[in-house]
Amino acid sequence: MRILPSGDHALLVELDDLDEVLGYYTALTADPPADVVDIVPAARTVMVTTGGSVDALARALRAVEPSTGSQAIGDLIEIPVVYDGEDLQDVADLLGCTVAEAIERHTGDEWTVAFCGFAPGFGYLTGQAGWSIPRRKSPRTRVPAGAVALAGEFSGVYPRESPGGWQLIGRTDLKIFDQEREPPALFHPGRRVRFVDAGRG
Repeated sequence: MRILPSGDHALLVELDDLDEVLGYYTALTADPPADVVDIVPAARTVMVTTGGSVDALARALRAVEPSTGSQAIGDLIEIPVVYDGEDLQDVADLLGCTVAEAIERHTGDEWTVAFCGFAPGFGYLTGQAGWSIPRRKSPRTRVPAGAVALAGEFSGVYPRESPGGWQLIGRTDLKIFDQEREPPALFHPGRRVRFVDAGRG
């Protein structure tokens, strides 16, 4: 673990891998140090912003004992999905199974929002089934809002239309990010997610 300065009021904790990030984030949010304003996990780091002394924060961060085991600390949300994505057959082929079995594997897993990024409301979800799906060789210039996708060890839902190189397996009508809603984003680190097969539209 390394602790690095990030501006005048924040520290960046560098960790070995995503599992360590999740364990560290879980422990930190369960018992945050005094004066902490924000805690933001990423794939290999956790950034902590303070309203107090950065030196005191550094001492507190070094004393954090990462949690072990399941890092799902939030409530469960169900995402209805129509599994008709353009890359669904390719994903099934990569998994060495039928399309139906690929859908069953995706819906049968319980996912956890590891961190957010890329676009407002986009959550990087990790499962328990050992996913490893390569990104597309050629990214698309347009992926529609609500597209459900896989890449590497992650699943995700595009909150708005954007370019993207993830493998598209389905779509949801659920608004993942809505500025008129409080909070606007459905996904936040630690939240548990289950995808539900909504049939073909």
